[in-house]
Amino acid sequence: MNEEQFKQNYKKAVDHMKANEQMKKRVEKSLNSQHQGPKRQRKPLYIAASVVIAASIGLAAPSVWQEFNGPTAPTPTPQVAEVTPVASFDPVVIPKMELPDSQGKGAMADMVQLVVYGGNVYTQSPTLLEGANALNLRGEKLGTTTGGINELSGQDKYTELASNIGEADIYAVNGYDKDFRIMSYTEIDGQVYAQLFDKNNGITISSGADLIGKLHLEGNITSAQWETFDSWNNGLQQLQPLAADEALDSFISALSAAKPIATSPELEENLYGKEDRKIIYLTLEDKTQVPLVLFGEGLVRYGNVPAFLEVEKGAFQSFWNSLSE
Repeated sequence: MNEEQFKQNYKKAVDHMKANEQMKKRVEKSLNSQHQGPKRQRKPLYIAASVVIAASIGLAAPSVWQEFNGPTAPTPTPQVAEVTPVASFDPVVIPKMELPDSQGKGAMADMVQLVVYGGNVYTQSPTLLEGANALNLRGEKLGTTTGGINELSGQDKYTELASNIGEADIYAVNGYDKDFRIMSYTEIDGQVYAQLFDKNNGITISSGADLIGKLHLEGNITSAQWETFDSWNNGLQQLQPLAADEALDSFISALSAAKPIATSPELEENLYGKEDRKIIYLTLEDKTQVPLVLFGEGLVRYGNVPAFLEVEKGAFQSFWNSLSE
């Protein structure tokens, strides 16, 4: 390796170190509430660690958990609820992400990682992907980001392939519509760094299928885990096995048929002011891992998409009850 190559590799490594730190913040925001209750304060370091470990242990987690805790009582077999498809709901319209105006007003004060592609803004995906599994998902190359966007950037900076992740190659993702999902992929000394970006703005959600359908959950879940709010909130990483069986399939079907509800400060205040939440982690055949947050009121949220999905009451309650310690 000559001096110039070393400099280039070093620059890329530094860029990714920064990206990883911001990714931790993103994961925290996507799974955590913006309105934590006064009793518990989740430790930021543990938040990232919890999710990273959740992603890294994958299928091994159930056996490890059982090893340390000994035999557990048989888990009650959840009932599979019948779901009656609902014809239609009032759609939730999520406008195209507003970019800063010429004076810089409107810039996202608390910026998440983003890439501008096709005139749209793609933000950090809540879906996790290990670098080692990224190559199989890497599609056609779409370009290379230029970096340069920060909290003070004006509209003129949001040009094609501008980003705040530094310089990285951007690819389509095999199996996913590039109008919804793209990925960054970089190899440095044999180590793969990959990250998914979703476009969850400029869309209309008429049912859960308009959001959940893009994730390709139905028929593709190979393993699943879940975590109590207390475990997650305190960074205990007490992931528990969740059978990828007919009951889970039934819940996913109900989720696809769910009613979309636009978020609001009042709704979030109500939901995030309580602790009756459970988090499920769904690993798909393509090795991506999708986290979903379930609220005791019967709502489900994917990341920080500004909409909740209201699942049919019977289907939700049956699944919720199956997630018992």
